[in-house]
Amino acid sequence: MQYNTRGENIEVTPALRDYVEKKIGRLERYFENTSSFSCNVTLRVLRGEHTVEVTIPMPGVILRAEDTNSDMYAAIDLVVEKLERQIRKHKTKVNRKYRQQGAVFVEADPLATDQEVQVEDENDQLEIVKTKRFNLKPMDAEEAVLQMDMLGHNFFVFSNAETEEVNVVYRRKDGRYGLIEPENV
Repeated sequence: MQYNTRGENIEVTPALRDYVEKKIGRLERYFENTSSFSCNVTLRVLRGEHTVEVTIPMPGVILRAEDTNSDMYAAIDLVVEKLERQIRKHKTKVNRKYRQQGAVFVEADPLATDQEVQVEDENDQLEIVKTKRFNLKPMDAEEAVLQMDMLGHNFFVFSNAETEEVNVVYRRKDGRYGLIEPENV
């Protein structure tokens, strides 16, 4: 795997670079052939918070994880754990799909290997524990942000009065707001 490590507001020392490559290198055991893959790592320091962002683009799947911690080395460890969970979920999903179809394992998947991964981590189970139903009142995005803030939520689903489509406003990590609109295909 080829590593592209860069720093924002931090100097990437040889020790830090070696730690990143050693930890992310553990993920190579999940891949058939890693020589053609590149791994983009961004180390960032902002207001005393150390953020690590890792992106591994592969054919058919993009692995991406980001984590923030007060210690850079701890943030690297957390990102690698997230990536491992993503890989295990993906491999389990692929294995389940091919078992249900009764098909032979397809090697076109970059995460495909002969071994099957059994997910035993309870965090990896997708379970819906609560369902809510409510009427979507037509409003504009600004009113939806006010409603969201009033409720103390991180997102708010509403019917956009202008477009008559379902939209979502959400609070971003930087404290500002985002709007999600459906794309008509």
